[in-house]
Amino acid sequence: MEHTKQKTLPKRSEIPAEMKWKLEELFSTDQAWEEQFQQVNKLVDEMKEFQGRLAQSPEELASALKIYEKLGLAMERVYVYARMRRDEDNANTTYQALTDRAASLSVALSSAISFLVPEILGMPADKLNIFIKSEELKDYTFFLEEIKRQKEHVLSAEEERIIAQAGELAQAPQNIFGMINNADISFPVIKDEKGEEVQISHGRYLQLMENQDRDVRKAAFEGLYDTYKKQKNTLAATLNASVKKDVFYARVRKYPSALAAALDNDNIPVDVYTNLIKAVRDNLPAMHRYVALRKKLLGVDELHMYDLYVPMVKEVDFTVEYSKAMELVQKGLAPLGEEYIDVLKEAFASGWIDVHENEGKTSGAYSWGAYGTHPYVLLNYHNNVNNLFTLAHEMGHAMHSYYSDKNQPYLYAQYKIFVAEVASTCNESLLMDYMLKVTEDPRKKMYLLNYYLEQFRGTIYRQTMFAEFEKIIHEKVEAGEALTPETLCSIYRGLNVDYYGPDMVIDPDIDMEWSRIPHFYNEFYVYQYATGFSAATALSQQILKEGQPAVERYLSFLKSGGSDYPIELLRKAGVDMAKPEPVVQALQVFAGVLDEMEKLAEQL
Repeated sequence: MEHTKQKTLPKRSEIPAEMKWKLEELFSTDQAWEEQFQQVNKLVDEMKEFQGRLAQSPEELASALKIYEKLGLAMERVYVYARMRRDEDNANTTYQALTDRAASLSVALSSAISFLVPEILGMPADKLNIFIKSEELKDYTFFLEEIKRQKEHVLSAEEERIIAQAGELAQAPQNIFGMINNADISFPVIKDEKGEEVQISHGRYLQLMENQDRDVRKAAFEGLYDTYKKQKNTLAATLNASVKKDVFYARVRKYPSALAAALDNDNIPVDVYTNLIKAVRDNLPAMHRYVALRKKLLGVDELHMYDLYVPMVKEVDFTVEYSKAMELVQKGLAPLGEEYIDVLKEAFASGWIDVHENEGKTSGAYSWGAYGTHPYVLLNYHNNVNNLFTLAHEMGHAMHSYYSDKNQPYLYAQYKIFVAEVASTCNESLLMDYMLKVTEDPRKKMYLLNYYLEQFRGTIYRQTMFAEFEKIIHEKVEAGEALTPETLCSIYRGLNVDYYGPDMVIDPDIDMEWSRIPHFYNEFYVYQYATGFSAATALSQQILKEGQPAVERYLSFLKSGGSDYPIELLRKAGVDMAKPEPVVQALQVFAGVLDEMEKLAEQL
């Protein structure tokens, strides 16, 4: 529920100091940043001197890796500071310049260290194994084992050079889609609920889909998809080219499939992907019940695809001031124990968070930072439930980074994408559990349940449907079939029929939805939203039911960073994503929330 913003936003200088983050803890002055910038340049020159020498001795390789770490650490600080200063006010030319310089330096750094992995892999296997077992390299064992693991998929130096040169060509489908989708496509103007003209845009589309006026939703839905339909041949050719690119790389690197190639980067078994799809399909009856409830609560004879986003509970005045949000997040996360809450209080009190919107500030929310200082969180806080959960979410990321940085060396502090959403979503689940227990007003409770059900629908069901679509289209190309607009529309329609069930009218327009999803150009990525949400939901249930033993396992997971493969880290925390159980457990929570919503709906 988006509140209207005040007519003019305050300037950065007008925001109270206690509501701003303190970036001075990264660099006390811009001059200190400048000195570090020059230091990176020196380290880049030092790094280059190691080229051709890594195989001489374990000591030599250890020296090179120490410089590699120093470089990464210094570069991270330089880039993060410049970019976060710019995010405070994008119109500030000083920090525009610093960000540009940091980006250029980062490219130079990538080039300077590009010899490292090929040179390590160029060693004979026996020699590399002796190096890995040596005392000098004991701190780098997992790092080197991980490089070695992918050796069979790394080609000769000359072949790798050719593949690197083809990189820009490989980006073409994604770049072309980006140009069509962001620059060339123009959506029509429709009438809003007041009869005023409004042009559909990417940014406005979701707001229009949440509009209480059904005619507005229908007009926005049809206007959007009619526009994509006009480009269907081009968009099908672009997606087809992207899938062919994925298949080409998988084959060149000797993988059995594009799916196996994409998952191997994080050492994720293909079973994780297929089990997710199977578990969600087995639990589609709960989704169909949700659709039936939505139809009933909206009071419509037919439920259409453009009725999916409008809140089932009419406008509820659910204001949450920032000070109240901090208090609720602390209470909601109390099951994680005193130590966790103490760090959280410190974060709230000591300049980790940039709270309010101001002129020129980057929109949205994120958690970021550099190794060696605490993480930072950017918000644009509005006094509503959505922003309350955003605070809990971003603090989950921040606490994950805090614990990783505190307990891991720089090389292993960064956690992988596969687990990146676990801590943030676990926080949201714990907060939701607390909010449902303490909210007595039945309409507010309904609003919360609606919010939670939508998260499940959007993150587990919808992203898994996307993941299944990706799997099917890659398998078709691997079997030598072409992806025509008709083929893509037919596959996509079939999935919508299966996932949404008998109470949903599957409008012909939705057949084109595949054409507007940017993630399809980043192969086999979206499934991680569903697995991360499932793992987080399962972990939050364990924390609430088991207490201390589950909390200890969970905190150990937060402290592990990237020191092991993501699937192993989650296994130690208490969820085995190679099995369907965590997804099934999460969907049982969904079914329980649905039960509660159905009961409340009967009473109102």
